[in-house]
Amino acid sequence: MDADRMARLDDLQRDPYGTYERARRTPGLTFVPELNAWLVSRQADAREVLRRPAEFSSANALLPDVPPSPAVIGVLMQGIGGSPTVVTSDGDAHQRYRAPLSRGLSPARVAAVVPYLRERAAALVDSFADVAGRQPVDLVERYARRLPGEVIGHLLGLAAEDVPVAISGSYRAEQLLFRPLPEEEQLAAARDVVALQHLLDGYARARRADPRDDLCTEMVSALAPGDGELSFEQRGEIVSNLQNLLIAGHLTTTALIGSALLHLLRDRAQWELLCERPELIPAAVEEAARYDTAVQGFRRVTTRPVTIAGTDLPAGAAVFVAFGSANRDEAAGEQPDVFDITRAPVRHLAFGHGVHGCPGAQLAREQVKITLETLTERLPGLRLAPGEDGAMLPTMIHRSPRTLTVEL
Repeated sequence: MDADRMARLDDLQRDPYGTYERARRTPGLTFVPELNAWLVSRQADAREVLRRPAEFSSANALLPDVPPSPAVIGVLMQGIGGSPTVVTSDGDAHQRYRAPLSRGLSPARVAAVVPYLRERAAALVDSFADVAGRQPVDLVERYARRLPGEVIGHLLGLAAEDVPVAISGSYRAEQLLFRPLPEEEQLAAARDVVALQHLLDGYARARRADPRDDLCTEMVSALAPGDGELSFEQRGEIVSNLQNLLIAGHLTTTALIGSALLHLLRDRAQWELLCERPELIPAAVEEAARYDTAVQGFRRVTTRPVTIAGTDLPAGAAVFVAFGSANRDEAAGEQPDVFDITRAPVRHLAFGHGVHGCPGAQLAREQVKITLETLTERLPGLRLAPGEDGAMLPTMIHRSPRTLTVEL
């Protein structure tokens, strides 16, 4: 990717909402060169695309913004993976990958993990509460990047000492796919991704020998039924889907926690209202998810000639289904560009729609809810530190403030 296009893509990713608004006002679909895709910007059109998976394939849902160099590919070849996942598959394959996630993230499983979630949320707040009274604290680093990783690690059955490695490796995978990095940094990120894959492979083989009541065992049992030694192909498929679950299971929630706190603390009246009326917390979670959606959208590719929003597309056309734009659609609710935790419930696409709707949506909601309960009760005087501008990371996948520096 040339430097000029990369700069334009960076600008779009940091603040896509102007592009979205122009696209919604323009009849039909809008082609966005920075994404090299047709932008599906209105909620009705986005829902239609998501309801037609046979015609809008997910095969390229995670197409990298920055293609890896041959040297990086050489490093990645030393890993274990490369198989399709629930995000990048269709039809029967998608259902096969999704089934263990639906079981492993069922309402009963989520309810069972809530006591652990509350305990870890309280412990993390304990770790910085006193410090915040004396000096600024970055909530992204001290809380938002930690809680979701610990929770998904707990559900997967990872040992406590392996969780930081898994979290770090997940971020390195995201950087490798969606950040422009110097060659040496790309190679270092690729080595970290390979290390993560080997770590997950070790867990997969261990669970084959000694099954447990965790998500890792659920994935192994579903994708490789039986009790014999796992083949290399089975290991690659399991590792790919464990890695996808690990990344989706915490980076998305980290982003949602960060953006929810940013918008609440930026609008002091709403933060104080939430402290006074904790019964508004569930509504605040939904409004944060709607207003600044963590996963701004996913790519789809047409499998045959189709017409959407009056625009004719040939087979093989790339579209970007912009959840973040659909959630600001003027036709779907009043004053969509206003962050308002007292808003009456509205339908949104923050967790997708249709067969690819996020199976971990309830777990994500619980983590944001418990975060807001803990912070409003324990630290109602929390406020943004002077100089914190809330600048967003340049990404369409896990939209989040780069930092969230706060003080008491």
